[in-house]
Amino acid sequence: MRALAAAVWLAAGVVACGREPSGLPERVVIPSGATLRAAADSLAHAGVIESPWLFRMYASFKHHDRDLRAGTYLLQRHLPWSEALEALTRGKGLVHTVTIPEGWDLTEIAPLLARTLAVPPESVAAAVRDTTLLAYVGAPGPTLEGYLFPDTYGFPDGTTARAAVGEMVRSFARAWRPQWDSAAHALGMTRNDAVTLASIIEKEARRADERPIISAVYHNRLRRGMPLQADPTVQYAIGHHVERVTFKDLTIPSPYNTYRHAGLPPGPIGSPGGASLEAAVAPADVPYLYFIAAADGHHEFRTTFAEHKAARHALQHGSGRRTGQARPRA
Repeated sequence: MRALAAAVWLAAGVVACGREPSGLPERVVIPSGATLRAAADSLAHAGVIESPWLFRMYASFKHHDRDLRAGTYLLQRHLPWSEALEALTRGKGLVHTVTIPEGWDLTEIAPLLARTLAVPPESVAAAVRDTTLLAYVGAPGPTLEGYLFPDTYGFPDGTTARAAVGEMVRSFARAWRPQWDSAAHALGMTRNDAVTLASIIEKEARRADERPIISAVYHNRLRRGMPLQADPTVQYAIGHHVERVTFKDLTIPSPYNTYRHAGLPPGPIGSPGGASLEAAVAPADVPYLYFIAAADGHHEFRTTFAEHKAARHALQHGSGRRTGQARPRA
């Protein structure tokens, strides 16, 4: 009789506490090893349920109080208890969170995405070459390098590589402002040119306020037909990270080697964020042609090569600090 009474009472509680699911999904994190009490409190805090105590009793009555799946969930507010419990025990609404840092390239993004989604690396490699997605953002290259927008994403369990890459490309499209197309055109650049330059700026800049100035240096060099001599493009040509670019590296016969080839490289060398995209089409109004990095991350900007050499000497000897670059821009 007690069991029957408890079942009737709990059933009444479900009816009384249940509402129509509403609103945008809320993020709920259930850590590995979390107790039912902690999980119920997290659900209540997000508004998914209203009474964590009654929900715990319901879960215990259904014999699912120890069957929770850890992870990050996207769940609507005011879910019926049965749906909330099913989500936590069967992984419905489970999402895989992945953060793409600004400046990362496909050699870094692709394996991370494959691991996060638990999909074959080959499926990610195929997705970043999808012709429909390339056409969507107007990327002329063979891959979506530069067009996977850096951000934190939550992909539902079972998301395919193509769906995830598609969402990242759509994030790029949402971040790209229409006025940047006209600004790029006024500078004699295509959108791909702007994204390419932005990817270099992203790799070079350590301080937000320097992005437009770094952009100006490269624009000034492009107008004068000077090689960009950007170390990050040589890093990209090498194909793997090195602590310092050496003089030997500068001889690599790659179109991405901006020491050997004038103008922009064929395409982006990583995924730039919004600030670098804006800087690429809105350079500062400064005459600088050279810059060199200091150990603290800031750059010294100069107009003439003589001034540049003096700045290099001051950083290396006068102030006792070493530069952060393998060699100065020449």
